[in-house]
Amino acid sequence: MLTFDREDLLFQLFKVANVDDILAAERYAHLDETTVHGILDAAEQLAVDFFEPIARKADEEEPTIVDGKVQLIPEAQGAIDAYIESGFMAAGFEQDIDGSDLPETVMQAAFFILATANVAYTGYGLLTTAAGRLLAKFASDEQKKDYLLPMVAGRFFATMCLSEPHAGSSLADIRTTATPNDDGSYAISGNKMWISSGDHELSENIVHLVMAKIPGGPAGVKGISLFIVPKYRLDADGNPGETNDVTLAGLNHKMGYRGITNCAMNFGDNGQCIGYLVGQEHKGLSYMFHMMNEARIFVGVGATALGQAGYQASLNYARERPQGRHPDAKGADSNQVAIIEHADIRRLLLAQKAAVEPAFALGLYCAKLVDITRSSDDQSKIDEANLLLEMLTPITKSWPSEFCLESNKHALQVLGGAGYTRDYPIERYYRDNRLNPIHEGTHGIQGLDFLGRKSRMLDGTGLQLLIEKIKASIDLAKQTDASKEMAGQLETALTTFEAVSSHLIKQLEKDPRAALANATLYLDLGGHIVMAWMHFRIVIATATVSSNEDFVKGKWQSARYFFNRELVRSKQWSETLLASESSAHDMQDSWF
Repeated sequence: MLTFDREDLLFQLFKVANVDDILAAERYAHLDETTVHGILDAAEQLAVDFFEPIARKADEEEPTIVDGKVQLIPEAQGAIDAYIESGFMAAGFEQDIDGSDLPETVMQAAFFILATANVAYTGYGLLTTAAGRLLAKFASDEQKKDYLLPMVAGRFFATMCLSEPHAGSSLADIRTTATPNDDGSYAISGNKMWISSGDHELSENIVHLVMAKIPGGPAGVKGISLFIVPKYRLDADGNPGETNDVTLAGLNHKMGYRGITNCAMNFGDNGQCIGYLVGQEHKGLSYMFHMMNEARIFVGVGATALGQAGYQASLNYARERPQGRHPDAKGADSNQVAIIEHADIRRLLLAQKAAVEPAFALGLYCAKLVDITRSSDDQSKIDEANLLLEMLTPITKSWPSEFCLESNKHALQVLGGAGYTRDYPIERYYRDNRLNPIHEGTHGIQGLDFLGRKSRMLDGTGLQLLIEKIKASIDLAKQTDASKEMAGQLETALTTFEAVSSHLIKQLEKDPRAALANATLYLDLGGHIVMAWMHFRIVIATATVSSNEDFVKGKWQSARYFFNRELVRSKQWSETLLASESSAHDMQDSWF
């Protein structure tokens, strides 16, 4: 079953994101447009041949523990091997460590294809890529040789081990310890929870990146260090040898995302777990943010991909399902019409389209910012890209996680009772997508970050830069008669957003608890402003399309829907924020 729109993906990649700008950089001289098409072809073939056909089975037959080992469906190994053989494990790494050095923009486009087909199985590779990039930046040469190179080759997989059963997202309260050994290694002891890809038999070894505290170090997050903790220790030849006292304590039984294992892990139950410090002591959280921020972009694009898959499934169903008649043609002798002829079904479809398209545009926009930081020789452009990326990461992660999940709700509604059954994949898409507002920093945590830190970053320079970028698109949109009205709508909303930002930043100084109580709503407001901006980027780019009039009209109608039905919500949200509405802040435990 086709789960994405190839024409739209190419339009987004080449016309909206303008990936040719990145391909022109010296770093990517080994690539051209033909090569990129070949990479997308490979991703589509992998999705069609291996990922999509087993998505339902992987969901229904979730991982189990048999004789102490994780057991996946038999087809899992073939799918993951095909992923590696297709070059996607090595794709995101530089050539000097045997990688293909693909631009992040192209990587995200390929990931989007795979995630629409089977989002859970993308996790094994993407976690390894993100962990590998962290090691490439901060690990020692010996650590890179022993662990990074086998990861690039697909022999070793990797995880990120942050959360603990008692602490959750409160990393200041982790208890896992790392006690120095005489040989420079560390004895690791502790428990970790919610570890995706934490244990399996898909690879020769699993490299756990574990956050732990060295006894005597600073309190809170300032005392966190980062360690390489392999499942198996390496022998003299660098191959997996004896076990490293890393134990699978159990599998978490999830609502969705069932194809990838999610584990409770014990480290050092027998006092024999060895870890190796990455970088400097007490710098672990700053290192891990390198991986976490990358993962947050993947989460947003993955949420968008699930929204896209649901949209495609419900669109196909609506075109094929006959039911009912037009209100002015109720005669018994008249033929039934496909449900796409009904206005409310079109509303449900258009709501999905209007959410998925700008969300994907934002994911590619952020990926391009990453590419600029890696390939530009202009430091001012690098600094600007980094600052914009800091500002947009909370929105990139959270807006698709919230509103493309809502798209899945609309997709299910198009199918009615059929959508609520397992005969169709939409209920699975919904269950899979429900994880995205939770992991890699919940929706609420992203709100705290966006208001509490990002809005004030560098004395507000980042926020002002974002606003200036949006204003530039508004000015461009004013030059086209068809988009003048929308330009005015966004200009008004943006002016109000500036006022809200100023109000909340002042309130933060006086009463941070009251201000941050409304941080999530502020994130939603900022997200809607940014998505309207992305719609502008999309409709402006349609000027380069002349071969498909329906395609262009669809983009404009999608933007029109968003501005008339979604952006208008920003007015009420702004009024609530400017009034410092405090019902949640004032509520007391005993009143519930």
